[in-house]
Amino acid sequence: MVKVSSISVKLPRSIVERIERDAKRAGLSLEEYIIELIFQSLDPGERILEYVDVTEDLLEQAMEELQKNNVKQAAGKVWNAVALAVKAYAEWRERRRLTSHGELWEYMRRMVRELGLWVREVWMYANGMHTCFYEGWCDSEDVEETLERAKKLVIEVERKVKSIK
Repeated sequence: MVKVSSISVKLPRSIVERIERDAKRAGLSLEEYIIELIFQSLDPGERILEYVDVTEDLLEQAMEELQKNNVKQAAGKVWNAVALAVKAYAEWRERRRLTSHGELWEYMRRMVRELGLWVREVWMYANGMHTCFYEGWCDSEDVEETLERAKKLVIEVERKVKSIK
C-alpha cells in the first residue's frame, strides 16, 4: 500500500456547515460524502479503480489510527473501506452507482450470492464499526478483527475488478 498523506484545507464556516448538512441529509459521514462528490465526475472505469485505491488507503489509515489508539477513527475508516469495496463491485459488475446505505445493503446481498457467505460476515462486522464510529462502544481488538476481515473483501474485489480492465 502507498503511504497516505493528508492535507488541511481551511474553508469558510458556511461552506463547512453546508457540506456537513448535506452529508447528514444523505446519510453519509463527512468523509464518505466528500469522496462521493469527487468521484461523481469520473467515468465508471476510473471510478472503479479509484474506489479500490481508496479502500486500500483507508485500511492503511485505520491501522495508523489504531497505532495512535484512536479507535473511533479507525472504526470509521474500516467501515468506509468496506462500503467503497461494495460500491466498486457494483460499478464493476453492472455499472451501477450506489448512492445510499440501503443500496449498499441490497448489493451486499448480491455479493453474498456471487462470492459466498463470508461477505455477509465482513459486512456485519463493518456495520459494527459504523456504529462504533458514532457511538464509541468498540475497542481496538474489535477494530483489529474487523480490519482483518475487511482486507479479505478488499483483496477479492480488487482481484475481480482489475482482472478485466
